Amino acid sequence: MTTGKINVSVENIFPLIKKFLYSDHEIFLRELVSNGTDATLKLKHLISIGEAKVEYGNPVIKIKVDKEGKKIHIIDQGLGMTADEVEKYINQVAFSGAEEFLDKYKDSAKDSGIIGHFGLGFYSAFMVAEKVEIITKSYKDEPAAHWTCDGSPEFTLEPADKTSRGTEIILHIAEDSLEFLEDSKISGLLNKYNKFMPVPIKFGTRTETLPKPEDAPEDYVNETVETDNIINNPNPAWTKQPSELSDEDYKNFYRELYPMQFEEPLFNIHLNVDYPFNLTGILYFPKLGSDMQIQKDKIQLYQNQVYVTDNVEGIVPEFLTMLKGVIDSPDIPLNVSRSGLQADGAVKKISNYITRKVADKLKALFNENRTDFEQKWNDIKIVLEYGMLSEDKFYEKAGAFVLYPTVDDTYFTLEELKEKLKENQTDKDGKLIVLYAGNKDAQHSYIETAKEKGYEVLLLDSPIISHLIQKIEGDNSGLTFVRVDSDHIDNLIKKEENTISKLSDEEKETLKTSLETYIPKAYSVQLEAMDSQAAPFIITQPEFMRRMKEMSQSGGGGMFGMGNMPEMYNLIVNTNSDLAASILNTEDKTHQEHLVKQALDLAKLSQNLLKGEALTAFVKRSFEMIK
Repeated sequence: MTTGKINVSVENIFPLIKKFLYSDHEIFLRELVSNGTDATLKLKHLISIGEAKVEYGNPVIKIKVDKEGKKIHIIDQGLGMTADEVEKYINQVAFSGAEEFLDKYKDSAKDSGIIGHFGLGFYSAFMVAEKVEIITKSYKDEPAAHWTCDGSPEFTLEPADKTSRGTEIILHIAEDSLEFLEDSKISGLLNKYNKFMPVPIKFGTRTETLPKPEDAPEDYVNETVETDNIINNPNPAWTKQPSELSDEDYKNFYRELYPMQFEEPLFNIHLNVDYPFNLTGILYFPKLGSDMQIQKDKIQLYQNQVYVTDNVEGIVPEFLTMLKGVIDSPDIPLNVSRSGLQADGAVKKISNYITRKVADKLKALFNENRTDFEQKWNDIKIVLEYGMLSEDKFYEKAGAFVLYPTVDDTYFTLEELKEKLKENQTDKDGKLIVLYAGNKDAQHSYIETAKEKGYEVLLLDSPIISHLIQKIEGDNSGLTFVRVDSDHIDNLIKKEENTISKLSDEEKETLKTSLETYIPKAYSVQLEAMDSQAAPFIITQPEFMRRMKEMSQSGGGGMFGMGNMPEMYNLIVNTNSDLAASILNTEDKTHQEHLVKQALDLAKLSQNLLKGEALTAFVKRSFEMIK
């Protein structure tokens, strides 16, 4: 038997490992199962190149929990180690690597969100174990070795009587980590971290019912058998070529990833690149609607089929973090802080690639089946609109597939829209006016007025639309978006002809003075000569003010404090209406006030601005009038 001291200068490396290296002690199982997987795949490679003259067989990684003995066993059938290799890889490389790693990160580890450091994962065992044993037999014809360490730098190394190839790691679980002796805990961790490992992982057994034989009698009782419980899928969909997978395969994999998700995804994007970096994965578009408060962190990041995190910020462009799915890349550095990750050149390339790939896929889906794409538009638009705002590379490609729906459910691309509107919606100054509504019901009367003029009205109702149309206007000179309730329709698209007012300038001045006596200060009174059949009072909200306020509320907008400003409205009074003439000509001030307030309340009602006490009073007053 050999005894010795691990060659580290930090005497208390084990408490440091426990305290600093991992924010979550459960990582130990991922690391040890990953090491077993590596050992198995390395053996497979050595056999394939003729270096190892042994049978590969059907190796599995077994996890056994001995609750009574307070032990966890992790057993693989990989290449194993000789005593010399244990000395080299466990006593020298792993612990010197651990020390170097600690030295680099011990001050910042807690803040930098270290995920783990594959290859040096063995020492994570000491986070939960007071003693660790390794019993290992190499594929080479050499004696087995038994290594023991109790969490101090002291170790023992002696021959073992193990005859089968591979490595068994025995963890003697510490008193503060006894939760890991529960089957449900281990099963949960294996499902979280090792669900798609490339080598089958066995944990316990399960009961299977055998099928009933065709010639079985009526009173036949189905037989059951105990079989190995393999908890993982070693060949998940993302490791295959797209040509090998059907639509149903993609849907089945989605169910495998999200067993509690009952809605089908709208479509998927299969990522597969091997130059200038390695990356595979499948991203799914779930139904999203217009809600910006969508739960993110639904994309799972893997490294060689080992689960790492569901925080993919910095790797996946932010607008795509609303999607679901899997990304697997051996090229993503996992032992650095999040800020370091975002500054990493390889990661930036990966992010750009994913952006381009998603844009190309969306364009293909649009071209292949536009009708289907239009039907899905409302469920995906928030992602695409956010992408146009946040990623220039996506914005450049978005013109080919981003849609602008009308209130009548007709869909246009921006270029189609310009072509469609230019004849009828170009104003006298040559500017193309794109009318839109944010809410079909609330702005119904304004929409109808515009449609009576033969104008198209878009329905743009996402919470970030003010930001987006600002950007589109900046890139398309001579084009302006105007919400349909921001002014009277004749002012929104000004043509050459002007309607003549029935009132003289003097009469208009008198009318305005009377109106302002009764109209609250929040309303700016404007007199307009319109068609006599148009509404007498129309409330509008200036486009610029409303847009800036919305942008300020949803982040940005460039004007400090805009989101807290009180609402300001225009009250447009039609000087050619009979009501305007009645208000002007009545000498009974009480009746005049009554007419103005009733008309204002009706206008407010059409804008959904009449609420609470004012609405109650209006209803009561209206009933009095029809008695």
